[in-house]
Amino acid sequence: MQISPFSFGRKLFLSVTLLFLTFVAIFVIFQYQREKEFKVELLNSKLQDCNDWIHRDLTEHKEKGTECSHLPIEHFGLKELRVTVIDFEGNVIYDSSEANNMQLANHLYRPEVEQAINNGYGHDVRRVSESTGITYFYSATRYNDYIIRTALPYDTELKESLRIDLEYIGLAILVALALIFIFYKATNRLGISVNNLREFAIHIDRNEPYDYNNILATFSNDELGEISQHIIQIYQRLHETKEALYIEREKLIAHLQTSREGLGVFTRDKKEILVNSLFSQYSNIISDYNLETTESIFNIPEFESITQFINKIQSRPTGKEEKRMSRSITKDGRNFTIECIIFQDFSFEISINDVTQEEEQGQLKRQLTQNIAHELKTPVSSIQAYLETIVTNENISPEKASVFLQRCYEQSNRLSRLLRDISVLTRMDEAVNMLEMEKVDISALVEKIINEVSIDLDKKQITAVNSIKKNVQIRGNYSLIYSIFRNLMDNSIAYAGTHIQITVNCFREDESLYYFSFADTGVGVGSEHMQRLFERFYRIDKGRSRKLGGTGLGLAIVKNAVLIHGGNISAKSNQGGGLEFIFTLAKDK
Repeated sequence: MQISPFSFGRKLFLSVTLLFLTFVAIFVIFQYQREKEFKVELLNSKLQDCNDWIHRDLTEHKEKGTECSHLPIEHFGLKELRVTVIDFEGNVIYDSSEANNMQLANHLYRPEVEQAINNGYGHDVRRVSESTGITYFYSATRYNDYIIRTALPYDTELKESLRIDLEYIGLAILVALALIFIFYKATNRLGISVNNLREFAIHIDRNEPYDYNNILATFSNDELGEISQHIIQIYQRLHETKEALYIEREKLIAHLQTSREGLGVFTRDKKEILVNSLFSQYSNIISDYNLETTESIFNIPEFESITQFINKIQSRPTGKEEKRMSRSITKDGRNFTIECIIFQDFSFEISINDVTQEEEQGQLKRQLTQNIAHELKTPVSSIQAYLETIVTNENISPEKASVFLQRCYEQSNRLSRLLRDISVLTRMDEAVNMLEMEKVDISALVEKIINEVSIDLDKKQITAVNSIKKNVQIRGNYSLIYSIFRNLMDNSIAYAGTHIQITVNCFREDESLYYFSFADTGVGVGSEHMQRLFERFYRIDKGRSRKLGGTGLGLAIVKNAVLIHGGNISAKSNQGGGLEFIFTLAKDK
């Protein structure tokens, strides 16, 4: 923002001063002209009196029948007064001067004579006489038979009498200086208030911290200062209110992110205002394809009735229809309740609630103890049976005893893996805050896992594709993040079949989360098993799982690790066949 080198107070002072000086100059010029005219009119009036006196003297002589050979010029007390009597044809009847060419000059077109003929009287301030060559001040008066003109030489004495008294100019200058000083004081106080307001506005516009108490003390004690103080106090209250609202908003966002239901708030144009991770998670489970934006949810068939309801309400703003709608959707064995609420400004909220979640947790708690006991009992019983056979059968061949011991060793390894996985889950449940966090490059980690399992991939002719970009990094526990992708990879290799493709992708990100997809094109999983895949010790085919050496805890470990890293995970059937896991991880946990 460019700021003028002149402050508001200085510009205002210069503007007012210029305007005032212009007014003073006009006043002085007007007064000077008025004084000049007054002096001229005063002298003219005096000469007009002389003309009247001469006319009365001429009239008296005419009434007496005497010749007037001499006019009493000295009677007027005016030195070198020249008197001229002119007829209406411009001929000079009498002139008190001794001009030789008097009889030859016609005075009809003299300015003062013309004015007298037309208006009864006239004057000419300064003109050189053609008869005498002297500069005169002329004054003429018209009478019935002639025109009498008097004139005074324009000498030093006459100039002095016509000189304007300039004392009022000095007084005007003094008054002007006093008023300019008053203007300066007033505009300076005004400028201080305006400059303080401008400085305040600049700091606010730049979102810089500001000391409200200091600026309030700098304002002048006048109306503008009072108004400025009120403005800043109002802004201060608004700022405090805004801060309080921001804190409440952060609380609301935190609540939404930790809520056990998916929540999304949208504008009337179906633009995202605020959504939590569960909303994105559930909407991707309901959809048959991955949604790159939250707004894409309104294009999937499962949300068609919700979209139609929103459009109907917005097209009839004055209607009395119910502005709340709910419906149920079943997808891959999971039941969702979707509720839409439209607000007064036609923005709306959509909530997605997984109603099977509570039941799953209840079943998990009831079955956990039984499953642990059962899973521990199986390898212990097998080891005990093989050892008992070896101990009690004295005639057992060394070859058979070796086979039994090998099977004991395998069962002991299985028991060791089982205890290890149970220990991992226990540590995750009880010591989340003690985990060491670091920057983890997800793309490099997935590439490492693919290299580690390359032999198993080649055996089953499986193609693993890492589509995660290299700049995808999160802050988390390396071991747990490794276990997420390793267990998903082991799960696909073990159960998805042969001649398939595994694709790992990060298909979306927002301010706080990365959205991942782990998909294979294998045999897939039936919808009746989908909601139970993450249960501890749950197996789709128990005999096959034990044969492959699985503990039944891999996906449970994956789910807990995802939860620890601020995300959620769900499974769904792939459109092209196979199984797909959709999960999120927080960028900075």
